[in-house]
Amino acid sequence: MIRNLKYEPRVLMHTKPGKAHPLIQLVLTRKTTILLWLSVVFFFAPILNEVSAQRRFSRNYPATRNVRLQLLNRSGTVEVEGWDRPEISISAYLENPAANIAPQSLSGTIYIDLVKDNQGRNGVGNVNFVIKVPRLSIVDIETRMGNLSVTNINGGLVRAMISTEGDITLTNIGAGAVDAQNGIGDIFFDGEMRSGGHYRFTSIRGNINLRIPFNSSFRLVATAPSTRNISLGSFGNSNMNLLGNGRSVVGRFGNGSSTLTITNHRGSISFIRR
Repeated sequence: MIRNLKYEPRVLMHTKPGKAHPLIQLVLTRKTTILLWLSVVFFFAPILNEVSAQRRFSRNYPATRNVRLQLLNRSGTVEVEGWDRPEISISAYLENPAANIAPQSLSGTIYIDLVKDNQGRNGVGNVNFVIKVPRLSIVDIETRMGNLSVTNINGGLVRAMISTEGDITLTNIGAGAVDAQNGIGDIFFDGEMRSGGHYRFTSIRGNINLRIPFNSSFRLVATAPSTRNISLGSFGNSNMNLLGNGRSVVGRFGNGSSTLTITNHRGSISFIRR
């Protein structure tokens, strides 16, 4: 036993230069393996955090005959689509830090106010909405930043407002009144204009394109003060008058049964025949 105890140090001392002893090599190999696994964990950690960074909110509400959706978002996309079911479906995808969402249903109106629900919080992540409502609903959407899309709505009002930047897309709209406003971004309207209806489109910088049937009837005031870029297309006639060296177009198409006001401070205005 004494010889074995003295023998082991000699083996370590007589190991050839440049070559680690097998025991040391085993320890180093294990340390390398541990470091490798730690590297794998740290590499995938951001990916796992990114996957878990998005949460989903989902809720359904029964719809009354006259339903109204009023949504005030901070930032993120909003998609609203009309369908034939007597209910409202709200889905939201929340990015970290997740915002608080507390919808309220009062007297046939669904209220979603993310500004109020997150008052005093800084750095709240985007909230991206996908909402389905009955086709005859009143839709009132407002956000600070992000694209807005409303499709297949024939109710009394469609209001879409972006206070800073984002595109507004309104397709297959038959509402009696439409109000679309943004700061920087395009506005596209594809729909019909009801007799006695009021339609207003306003942008600071972007393109405003209206695709409407040729049998539409409206009184028009269109203004593009900076670009003077107003294209009436098939809707130009002798009842349309250019004012201010092309900065405005005022006139009537058909019998003028609805009112249409378009203002684009630094962009174009174009009419497209549907």
